[in-house]
Parts: sequence; structure tokens; C-alpha cells
Amino acid sequence: MDPPEALVPKPEEYSTAAVVDRSTVPGLDHSLASSLAWKLVADWSSQILSWTAFFVVVRVLSPADFGIVAMAMVLFTYLRLVGEFGIPQTIVVRRDLTEPQLAQLNTVAVLVGVAGFAIACLLAYPLALFFRAPRLVPVVIVACSSLLAFGFRAVPEGRLTKALEFRRLALFDACRVVAAAVTTLACALLGLGYWALVLGNLFGYVLRSILVVGARPQRFAWPQLRSLRQDLLFGWHVLVSSVSFSAYSSLDNVIAGRVLGQAALGIYGLAWTLANVPLEKVATLVTTVVPSYLATVQSEPAALRRYLRKLTEVLALTTLPATVGLGLVARDLVPLALGAKWNAMVPVLQVLCVYTALRSVVALLPKVLTAVGNARFVMWNDLAALIILPIAFYSGSHWGTTGIAWGWVAAYPLVAISLFWKTFKTIGMPAGEYLRGLAPGLNGTVFMIAGVEALKRVLLWQYPLLLRFVLEVAAGVAVFLATVLLFHRGRVLAFVQMAWSVRHTAV
Repeated sequence: MDPPEALVPKPEEYSTAAVVDRSTVPGLDHSLASSLAWKLVADWSSQILSWTAFFVVVRVLSPADFGIVAMAMVLFTYLRLVGEFGIPQTIVVRRDLTEPQLAQLNTVAVLVGVAGFAIACLLAYPLALFFRAPRLVPVVIVACSSLLAFGFRAVPEGRLTKALEFRRLALFDACRVVAAAVTTLACALLGLGYWALVLGNLFGYVLRSILVVGARPQRFAWPQLRSLRQDLLFGWHVLVSSVSFSAYSSLDNVIAGRVLGQAALGIYGLAWTLANVPLEKVATLVTTVVPSYLATVQSEPAALRRYLRKLTEVLALTTLPATVGLGLVARDLVPLALGAKWNAMVPVLQVLCVYTALRSVVALLPKVLTAVGNARFVMWNDLAALIILPIAFYSGSHWGTTGIAWGWVAAYPLVAISLFWKTFKTIGMPAGEYLRGLAPGLNGTVFMIAGVEALKRVLLWQYPLLLRFVLEVAAGVAVFLATVLLFHRGRVLAFVQMAWSVRHTAV
């Protein structure tokens, strides 16, 4: 079935000759800079406390503790998406929803959240049997009780996002992170083991949901499915896409736990968490804010191309050196920060950093397609990935956790290439224009790899661990900056000016 006609601009609207209403662009750019600034400040401020607590918790808990929580999160990751049914994204993209329709969608979201929790209770025991971990049953039930909160917050969150109230949402996110970190740390120090991780996450999610509903309360109405048909169809496409993405993003953990055991899953899961830090803290910063702005200009292809090119340049300049650099220094960072008991995760972390580098620049593409109403293509692409990637993970598991990580590197490009093709075709973007946005970050990263690897050969591991780590980081930063300033000076200065503008916007 094709997407609803109202959601898809006419083909001529995507010709390269299309003209953007320039009167709206400066205001949107200023609002986007302000939203990114508040998101950045809130995220990184709260993460200082969160990561401080995390490193303490890692030293208190064992890999097996992280493993059993990772098993519970396999089910929770899927069901949390069911609890929202793509409703926040539907509200953002479907610009003409009425108040009665929003009230009906609110009832649908709550009912789906309740259904999600009921499913979790039913599947807790079979999941424990699958992982051969009897202790998993109560962990799944407690962790998934937050699905009830997700249902209540879906429509209020969509309305706040559509209204571009990212300052308020950023503050709510910061409250969640801080509350979860403090709760987890306190419970860990009290000797609660893996329950510290479960209770910390639960408290954080419930608190954020209360804040969101309080900020934008929404009445309820009994759903009239005929009037919601197009909205629920769009939400269904978003839901299937999100569930598929979450499925293939977590099936590596499922395979690691099932084939290699609980301790191996703990090592792989922590490597995955660390490898995704730059992606979560930079790329996700952009991809959670930007869709609302893309939906605002969904019928203006020139504006869409400009946003995609500029934001890709920002992501490449920030995430590529961060993700690849993390892999370069992993051999020294892991024993230094986490202790020698985690050394087995070093090769896994190094390989996963290659995947996250690619993922960071691909992350914008499905957001663009969804913003213009093409959630159906994104859904089918994610369903194809759900077939391709697990095969790669299982094949790689014969070589241990590192082999599973290599499954990402080998198979993910097959998923990404169709997203590039469809996005470029939809908004009329030449590949060369996109590559020009990617070039500064990519060039700097390539030279950074060469510089750090050359330094490692010179050092010959003869210096103390901390000194080696500091020298490698300093060398990587210096080479990256020197490269981009030498070959892309004008672009870098524009990037710095934009960052300076964002800084003052936040103030």
C-alpha cells in the first residue's frame, strides 16, 4: 500500500529548481540552533554526573549483573516502541490533526501501553527459559512496568515536539538522566546488584513521563478508528520500522547471550554501550531535534537538501573522529577506566567503533524520508535489515563476541545503500553535494588514524599506561585539527561560527 497522498508532496515539488520561501528559513535556523543548544547543554551537563556514577557502578557490579539486565532489555526495547505506536512522530508529520483526533490518539496510546506491559508479563518466563536464566522473570516484569508511563506520555510528547519546545524537553531529559544515575548508584552501593540498574532506569523513565504529561496534559476520547485511519496507518509504518530497527539493534545481544553465555553478553553489551556514546550524545542530539524542523519544510526540497548537507557536515566533523578515535585508544582506555577484568572487550569495542562511525552519518536519512511522509519505505528497509543483520550476527558468533561485532561492519552497508538512494532521489540531491558535506570530517579522520597508528609504533608500549593514553589522544586531536584546517579551512571556520552562535543562543 502506498503512503497516503496527503503525506507525499507532488513530484514537481522535489525538482532541483524548487524555490524555498526564504522568509521562513532564518527563523527556523535560529530556532534549530536554539533547540540544539539546549539539548546539548542539558545532555552533557547531566552526563557528567551520569558517567561518573556509571564508572563507579561498573567497578561495583560484575559482567554477569550487566548481562542479566541486558537480557531483560531485549524485550523492553521492543515493547517500549509498542507503547507509543509511532504516535509522537505521527503528530509531528501529520500537521492537520484536530483536538478530537489528539484526544482519541491519547486513548489509543494508553491502551497500547497497557497491552505492552501485559505482553511483557506473559513473555517473562519464556524469555527466562530461552536465556536459561530463572532470575530473569521478575527483572523483566519490573523493567517493563515503565511501559505504562510511555503510553500516557506519547501524545503530550508529540505535541511538545511539534511545537518545537525542545528547551523544555531537554530539561526533562536531563532530569531523567540525573535521577536514573543517582538511583542506580545508591542501589549499587547498597548491594542490590543488578536491581540497581533496573530500578534506576525505571525511576528515570517514570519521572520523565510525569514531567511531560504535566507540561502538556491531554484529554481522552473514545477512538473512532475511521477518522484515525490515515494517522494510525502512518503510525503503524513508524512503529514497524522502529520495532524492526530495535530488533536488529538488539539481536546481536540476543545471539551473544544465547550462544556465548551471560558473561560474554555482559562484555559485548558494555562494549556496545561505549561504542555508541559518541553516536548517542552527538548524532542522537541532532536526530531527536531535527525531524520536527524537517517536517516543517517537508514540501521545500531545497531546504531539505541544505539541512541534510549542513547537518551531515556537523555530524562528520564530530562523530567520525570521536567514534574512530575511541577505537584507536581502546587498548589503553579500557584497563585505565574500567579495570583489567574488562580487557576482553577491547577487540569488540574496536570493531563496533567502525560500525558506529558509519551509522552516525546514515542516521539522518530515515529522518528525512519520514519527515516527507515516506515512512513506508523506511519500514520496508528496516524489515529487510531484520533479515540480513541477524544472519550476519549468527555467522559471526562462531568467532566469539568479536565475530558478532564484525557482523555489523559486513552487513550494515547493505542496509544503508538503499537509504542513500531513496533520500537522494526524493529530495533531488546529487551525490557530489552530499560528499562535499562529508569531506572535512572524513579527510581529518583518515589522517588521524595514520597519525595515531604511527605514534603507537614509535612508543612501542614502553611508556606508562596513562601517559600513552594521553599522548595518543593529544596526537589524534592535533592531527585531525591540522588536517581540516589545512584542507577545509573555510568550512571549519563556518562550523566554528555556527558553534559560537549556538553557544550564545543557549545563553
